[in-house]
Amino acid sequence: MNLFTFFRSGTAHRVRIALGLKGLSATHSYVDLRVDEQLEPPYAEVNPQKLLPALVVDGKVMIQSPAILEWLEETHPTPPLLPSDPMHRAHVRALAAIVGCDIHPVNNRRILQYLRQQFGASEEAVQTWCGRWIGDGFDAYEAMLRADPGRGAFSFGNAPTLADLYLIPQVESARRFNVDMSRWPLISAVDAACLALPAFADAAPLNQPDAPH
Repeated sequence: MNLFTFFRSGTAHRVRIALGLKGLSATHSYVDLRVDEQLEPPYAEVNPQKLLPALVVDGKVMIQSPAILEWLEETHPTPPLLPSDPMHRAHVRALAAIVGCDIHPVNNRRILQYLRQQFGASEEAVQTWCGRWIGDGFDAYEAMLRADPGRGAFSFGNAPTLADLYLIPQVESARRFNVDMSRWPLISAVDAACLALPAFADAAPLNQPDAPH
């Protein structure tokens, strides 16, 4: 397996965590989003959408982190990232979707670049934008954690699930945009529990070879 990644890509971060949890190794090909390498060959020929990540397995390319994570779960089911009970699976998927559908898409790099370049948004305005949507999503996520009577150390239960793969990269992004995480103590506790595990720590942005040192 070959993962096309960038240290600060939240979507690639999700896949790195999943690979670590499932004990899978992959070579990494680094695509520097800071200089728009994703828009040029050779990566643009790998992924016509020109977004990260892409996972190449036996010469076949998979794009979109939700699809990649589903494939990993289906082909390498141990340890599971989804509970066995259908209602619990729906709950975990809903938590993941708060991040994957409602927070991340409006805060990713191409949206923020458009705000800067087309609307002349200052860095302060960009941070305010990000903080608004992160705040709305994290408020809902925190409320769902609080309402779970059987809540364990992670987003659901006492083992990492798909929800944590989405949450932890988003927490990292929130800190980068100077969002005060003290507002969400339960999310912060989940973040700490996850980062105590090697799969999460090893996948962290600043632990990647392409991160600035």
